[in-house]
Amino acid sequence: MRKYDRQRIILTLIEDNVVETQDELTKLLKDNGIVATQATISRDIKELRITKVQTETGVYKYTVLDTMHDTLNERYNKIFRSAILSIRENRGRIIISTISYAASVAGQALTNRKIEGITGILAGYDNIIVEVGEDYDPKEIVEKIKEMIN
Repeated sequence: MRKYDRQRIILTLIEDNVVETQDELTKLLKDNGIVATQATISRDIKELRITKVQTETGVYKYTVLDTMHDTLNERYNKIFRSAILSIRENRGRIIISTISYAASVAGQALTNRKIEGITGILAGYDNIIVEVGEDYDPKEIVEKIKEMIN
């Protein structure tokens, strides 16, 4: 496995799980079919600027200190807020209209938000189609999307 792929998976695992130790990270990687030595994982942690922070419950967990990523997300969110013209639900799908050429960037902002119930996002020139999982209410997801504008 390539280093880039392994590190991408590490970032996802740390974002989606409370990982307190390198041993836990090693196990999660192994569960995902990736075998890596402690030295490799240690190097990845350093290169990815992963550090431990204390949670509200007092437990220390790994997190990513990536100010560049945060800044990029802030830019996506700013574009999202200024590019959206309308958001409506239509037969279980959500249709978002944007200004010209902004749908793909607005779609990325929506993807980064990771709203539960969204199963797919298709962005074109000036429209985004959001597919909603069958167990979710599209109207509730529309409200969550609208919160991104405020």
